[in-house]
Formats: sequence, C-alpha cells, structure tokens
Amino acid sequence: MIMAAAPSAGDELPRLVIESVDAEKMKTMAALLADPNPIHWDADAVRKLGMGDEPVNQGPNNLGYVMNMLGAWAGGAERIGRIRVRFLDNVFAGDRLEAGGVVTAVGDDGTVDCDVWLARDGDHPVLTGTATLLLC
Repeated sequence: MIMAAAPSAGDELPRLVIESVDAEKMKTMAALLADPNPIHWDADAVRKLGMGDEPVNQGPNNLGYVMNMLGAWAGGAERIGRIRVRFLDNVFAGDRLEAGGVVTAVGDDGTVDCDVWLARDGDHPVLTGTATLLLC
C-alpha cells in the first residue's frame, strides 16, 4: 500500500498483521542462517531453559516484519534508508504479531522519520525502534 498523500508528523503507518508465527519457517531460517541454537526448532530445548513451550523466532525474522511494513507503506524496501531497533522480548511459534509505526518528522529533503514497533497480541511490545525512509 503506497501512501495517498504526503505524510505528516503524527500519521500512523498501516499495520502489518502476522496472524500466527510459523514454526516451520523458523526451522527453515535456522538452517539458512546455519544457526545451531535449538530454541528455534526444538520445543523441548525451550522448555528445559524455562522459556516456554514453543520455539523462539529469530530476531532477523522479527525485524523483517517491521521492514516489510515500512516497505509496503513507502513504496518499496529500497526506500528504507536507516533502521535501528531494540529487541525487548521473545516471539514464539503461534504468536499473533502487529508491526506498526508513526511518522515523527518529515524533512524538506524527502526523508521521513518514524518510530516503529512490533507487538505480540497487539499490545505487548517485542521490538521498538526508529527508521528513516527516503521518499523522493
């Protein structure tokens, strides 16, 4: 979805909803990243660590949800000039996520600064950060 009008500070970005984080995709990503940590595919390993009952999603996947949301709004991922995030909590297989943000500043040079976030169940933040988009 590309924006219909020039953005203004305070505009909310359209949210991206992930209805259910897929455990099989985590397993595939672990193989692609050569990530040997079993928490990404083995629920028993997660339980033994006292972290819950479901595999833990990789941080790059969580960041990717936010970047997909930004790219959809801005007209392409290539418009993301900079993104800085802080990971606040784990995301587990089966979690429902929402990626969103708000415009904080619009520059004369075509840049748009945003606060961004990823939340579990719509209100539990798992990632927060800032992004600068290049709209011209």
